[in-house]
Amino acid sequence: MFRREFSKLIGAGALTSIIPSRSLWDLKKVGKIGIQLYTVRDAMEKDPVGTLKTIAAMGYDDVEVAGYKNGKYYGMTPKVFKSILNDLGLSVKSGHTLTGMQDMSAVGTPLNQFERYAEDAASIGQDYIVLAYLLENEREKLDQYKGIADLLNKCGVTAAKHGVKMAYHNHDFEFMEMEGKIPYDILLANTDESIVDMELDLYWIEKAKKSAKKYFENHAGRFSLWHVKDMDKTEEQFFTEVGNGVIDFKDIFTCKKKAGMKHFYVEQDKCKNHLPIESVKISIDYLQGMRY
Repeated sequence: MFRREFSKLIGAGALTSIIPSRSLWDLKKVGKIGIQLYTVRDAMEKDPVGTLKTIAAMGYDDVEVAGYKNGKYYGMTPKVFKSILNDLGLSVKSGHTLTGMQDMSAVGTPLNQFERYAEDAASIGQDYIVLAYLLENEREKLDQYKGIADLLNKCGVTAAKHGVKMAYHNHDFEFMEMEGKIPYDILLANTDESIVDMELDLYWIEKAKKSAKKYFENHAGRFSLWHVKDMDKTEEQFFTEVGNGVIDFKDIFTCKKKAGMKHFYVEQDKCKNHLPIESVKISIDYLQGMRY
């Protein structure tokens, strides 16, 4: 059954050459390897269970969800979703959300009955709920970032009642100077570090020509989550599989203790040269062999 499901996702081929034995993975290399399910979003929409089976077989141990809506994960109740993950040996320590402004009728967003998400997140084992992205009309002025910081703090208080912590995931626009200041610095300065962490996207900070290592040094311990995605060698600086680009992950991973990193997730927003399920296989192959 599993082999048939996997073949549907990646096409015909020798499965033994694609899926390594999990026993070959040395945890002392980089630690547990997670995946942001947004990367395989189309496959998750069509066949969530089959897709989760596939990524578990590749060696991923942890998933970060991007499919929570109105009390369900990818159309499944939290209890059913958690049961499937348990059966596959997968944990779920983090999940993304948007503010809710794009759909004010949605329940469980920071702007609408957020406690619903906090309760569901806690029930499946999430330690973090991450604000993933700001719409353009949510970040037109610097004061809006101060408002986002306030929203993160407010949600952080609610989440903390359920043993969950808030976090913020960046793109490149947060590092672009606005009114003489860097919006990302506003978020760091105006959020309560006891209830709000940061999920640093290593691709986007590189795209913004800022140094992740400097932020780790200046704000030690705040970056409990990382997104690990690579940048290709073209002028476009497009997304690529981890290890196929220009970002020095071996160097960055030496700073994980200073950063406070607890979990990291492979993510590739768009896949140009491979199917997403193939891209995440290439990325985990590199990470499994990485030493630092």
